[in-house]
Amino acid sequence: MLKFLSKVRLEFNALDPRLASCMEFLAQCNARKAKESNPACQVQVKRRTDDEPPKITVTFVNGVEEVFDATSTPAQTIRNMILEKGQLLETEQMFREAGEKWPVIIPEEELDQLAQGTKPRKAEEKKQ
Repeated sequence: MLKFLSKVRLEFNALDPRLASCMEFLAQCNARKAKESNPACQVQVKRRTDDEPPKITVTFVNGVEEVFDATSTPAQTIRNMILEKGQLLETEQMFREAGEKWPVIIPEEELDQLAQGTKPRKAEEKKQ
């Protein structure tokens, strides 16, 4: 998960009963496997004393920053969103390194074409 991030910032009040997601996400960030995937990723914790809701701010390696409300978003959901966006970043990088334009635009007429080696579905299979 951390391999797609350059910075993680968690902000919460330690006495706030809504901090479960922040603590779980912090534990995931501090896991050995996560740290080994990107030792350069900064993980910052800001302990607050006010009544602001807990939040998690992540900065992707391409500089895009995203803020998550940790009171209503489970840590696993945040992790999954990061992994999905990270895979998109990897795909984009792969295309750019190959000299291809990004995003890839597929002409409408090509979307309906069959791939070689496949056979068309029967009408009753399409309905199911």
